[in-house]
Amino acid sequence: MSDPAPGKRPSDLAIRAVTGVGMIAVALVALAFGGFPLWLLAAAVGVFMMAEWSELNGATPQTKRLGQYVLFVPLSIMCPIAAGPHFFALGLLVGAFFFLGIVTKRPALATGVLYCGLPIYALLLIREEPDGLRNALWALSLVWATDIGAYFAGRTIGGPKLAPTISPNKTWAGLIGGVVAATLLALVMHQVYLLPWTFVAATPLLGVLAQVGDLYESHLKRRAGVKDSGSVIPGHGGVLDRLDGVVPVLPVAALLIVLPLGFPS
Repeated sequence: MSDPAPGKRPSDLAIRAVTGVGMIAVALVALAFGGFPLWLLAAAVGVFMMAEWSELNGATPQTKRLGQYVLFVPLSIMCPIAAGPHFFALGLLVGAFFFLGIVTKRPALATGVLYCGLPIYALLLIREEPDGLRNALWALSLVWATDIGAYFAGRTIGGPKLAPTISPNKTWAGLIGGVVAATLLALVMHQVYLLPWTFVAATPLLGVLAQVGDLYESHLKRRAGVKDSGSVIPGHGGVLDRLDGVVPVLPVAALLIVLPLGFPS
C-alpha cells in the first residue's frame, strides 16, 4: 500500500478509512466461509487485477480483455466445485502465461497472469489446508499490520527515505515500524491461536517482502506515468494499489504452510 501524501484532506482520509475497513470486513467474511464464496471474491479480484496490470503495461482494450479471459480459465478451475487449487490448476496457470505470451508477443503482459493468479491460487490453497482460516488470516493480516505500522512510523519518525526515486513518501523508519508491527501481531497470534513458531519467525521477512511488493507496484505506476493503478476503489485507487504487498507474500506463505520446515509449534 502506498503511503498517502502529506497533503491529504480529512475528507479523503475518512473515505479511505471507511473503504479500507469495509474491504477488510468483506475479506474476513469470505475467509470465514471459505469454499465457493472465497473463490468467487478472489476470482473477481483477479480479473480486476489483470485489467489494471494490462493498463499499466500499455495494453490495448482488446488485449486487456484477452488477458482477463485467459486468466479466468485457471481461476475457474480453482473453484471448489471444479478441480480446486491443486496441481492441475497451477499447471493451467503456467500454461495460460505461456499462451498469452505467445499470442500477444508481449512477455510483460503475460507475466500478469502469474502476478495476479499466483496469490489467488496461494490464498485458496492455504484456506484448504489444516488450520486454513488461522493461517490465511496470518498471511493477510501481517501485510495489513505492515502497512499500518509503516504508515504511522513513517509519519511519526520520518527520517531517511527508503526509495525516493520510486516512492518518495516511504522511509526506513516506516519499513522498520511495519516489520515490528507485523511481528508483534504474529506473536499475539502465537499466544492466542497457537500460530507455529515457524510462521512467527518468517513474519519479519514477509513484512519486508510486502514492502518490496509495494515498491514494485510504485515502480510500475511511475513507469506508466499514473498516480494509481485504477479508480475502482473510492479513496484507494485500484485493486493493485491495495494488494501490492499481498501479491508476493501469499505464495511464499503458502510454501511455508504446504512444505513445513519442521520447527516446533
